[in-house]
Amino acid sequence: QVQLVESGGGLVQAGGSLRLSCAASGRTFNSAGMGWFRQAPGKEREFVGFIRRNDRYTYYADSVKGRFSISGDNALNTVYLQMRSLKPEDTAVYFCAAGTGVVGTEPAMYEYWGQGTQVTVSS
Repeated sequence: QVQLVESGGGLVQAGGSLRLSCAASGRTFNSAGMGWFRQAPGKEREFVGFIRRNDRYTYYADSVKGRFSISGDNALNTVYLQMRSLKPEDTAVYFCAAGTGVVGTEPAMYEYWGQGTQVTVSS
């Protein structure tokens, strides 16, 4: 079984920064890529960005492009979401997810999910 654990969430003022971490543990697996999603109260889960393991390609939602960046170690056993210039509308529970096949913007492309970490941005 693969476990993903997010950390680094918290309360930050608008304009501030946070770095979230996602650590994978459990049986060895080769993820094709790791994604980040978020879910605000009363809203559907929203794609934030992903990184592919083989070529380190990253892709972001328009709402976070230029402010958020994803990085990770070689095997993507640990992945980071660096968030800058945070806005109140970034407030959500942030989830990391791992996919063993083609990864992209849809939650169904990821087999493993973390429990989420709360990010709250005050105005």
